[in-house]
Amino acid sequence: MTRRPPKLRLFAGLALSVGVAVVLAACSGSSPVTSTQGPAGSCPTTQPAPLAAGDTRTVTIQTDKGSIVIKVVGALSPIAAGNFVALASCGFYDGVVFHRVVPDFVIQGGDGQFGKSGSVDQQRVGSGGPGYTIGDEPVTTTYARGTVAMARTREPNSQGSQFFIVLNDSAAGALASANTYAIFGTVTSGMDAVDAIAAAADNEIPSHPIAMTKVTVTSP
Repeated sequence: MTRRPPKLRLFAGLALSVGVAVVLAACSGSSPVTSTQGPAGSCPTTQPAPLAAGDTRTVTIQTDKGSIVIKVVGALSPIAAGNFVALASCGFYDGVVFHRVVPDFVIQGGDGQFGKSGSVDQQRVGSGGPGYTIGDEPVTTTYARGTVAMARTREPNSQGSQFFIVLNDSAAGALASANTYAIFGTVTSGMDAVDAIAAAADNEIPSHPIAMTKVTVTSP
């Protein structure tokens, strides 16, 4: 059954049907960020150093629905992995919501500009980012339930801070048809929390989105 495309917003539209190419909303980095200071220190203002191909990190996202543990793998997408780890380490994601939910497809978050808990801009959420963008990388593995990848627009090199977690293996075909969303990790525990975040949404842009209350990084 084909899903109707949602209303276009500033952050981009999504032509979504099973097996059809998808453009996931992502920041363009063109709007200034109000702050680059996270609780743990200064956040990057340009593309951070890549994560070495042999390196991994464990990123834990705490939410009111439970914790999500992600294994970030440098070998998958070194630039995207290094960027995600750098932003998580500086506290950029603390308090940022999962602003977009497509049932049986993805949950998406990471807009630290317009998606802060308590001050979510419903009209612009999904269009913000860290104030810079990162370079594109080839997709080196397949999309599946638990895959964590960067969100982007149709424009090249448009990834910033937004990312998504795949909810269902059935999403693989639509994502792979575009094959431009850099995969940098996978959820190793906490998919029950991911599912609960998806179940709590009343719309694609939830009225009461679930926040990442605290995001921490450990090695490995």
